[in-house]
Amino acid sequence: MPKFYKPSEVAELLNYNKVTIIRWIHAGKIRAIKIGRDFRIPEEEVQRLLGKKNETTRAVLYARVSGRDQEKDLETQLKTLEQYAISKGYQIVEEVKEIASGLNENRKGLKKLINLAKNNEYDVLIVTYPDRLTRFGFKYLEELFSAYNVRIETVFEKDKTPREELVEDLIAIITSFAGRLYGLRSHKNKKLVQGFKKLLVEVENE
Repeated sequence: MPKFYKPSEVAELLNYNKVTIIRWIHAGKIRAIKIGRDFRIPEEEVQRLLGKKNETTRAVLYARVSGRDQEKDLETQLKTLEQYAISKGYQIVEEVKEIASGLNENRKGLKKLINLAKNNEYDVLIVTYPDRLTRFGFKYLEELFSAYNVRIETVFEKDKTPREELVEDLIAIITSFAGRLYGLRSHKNKKLVQGFKKLLVEVENE
């Protein structure tokens, strides 16, 4: 008797989320039968998907820093990403690096990652930490790339405490808005950011 799998079971086998599997069924990328309101996927279709998954995985590496004084860290990030990809047996097809704020939604590097995903040029996007890809909205980007059959892998989960992350996010927000008001390199911008950092230190020491 033929065996059938639930979308949630196939999602677990393929390391994707259930929503993506359902989306692929509706798009005709996965053959399934409908039973009432639910879908069931034949075992032979699951085997086909697993076989495709086991093919060489194409990886894009993404490294980012906020300022030019951190350029050395770009190369450190890339080395870490390369070692990770090699250890996983991935084929590195592109390395994208840039100097830009993680709050900037119009980054050239980020746009390139999205365009490559749209053109089905890679399977996995690798970053060292989630905040290298974006300061906020990481889950939304995961959903976006998942829609293009690309998953995001982070080498490390977190390197900071929740408090340190919050402080960095606050500084990033102040820096971004001050840059829009006065220009990123203006004296007023630097003075405002330095004043905010000083205020944080004073609050911490109270």
